[in-house]
Amino acid sequence: MFRYTLWRLGVFAGCLGVVWGLVYLGVFPRGFGESNGMWIVLLALVISAPISFVVLRGVRDRASVQIVERVDRMKANLDANRSQEDETVDAAQPAAQPTSHPQGQTS
Repeated sequence: MFRYTLWRLGVFAGCLGVVWGLVYLGVFPRGFGESNGMWIVLLALVISAPISFVVLRGVRDRASVQIVERVDRMKANLDANRSQEDETVDAAQPAAQPTSHPQGQTS
């Protein structure tokens, strides 16, 4: 997962550099007044998202497999702990013995 995040940030940084250069050269329009920096960042985000979706598919798939394995391991540990607790509680309780009631009397 950490590797995917680093790759994603790298793709964004690359897009940010390219967009900044293209705005500086006048290929892309500049933002209004002080909003030029925000415009460049937003444009880089919009461009980097589909690039990351396509280019980082393999890295994302490997990260999702690792997450699924970790979740499955945690579920197995929880189930093991739960069954251990059930066994301990069952062992601590004495066996239930049926009580006999004289006829005609109900409890």
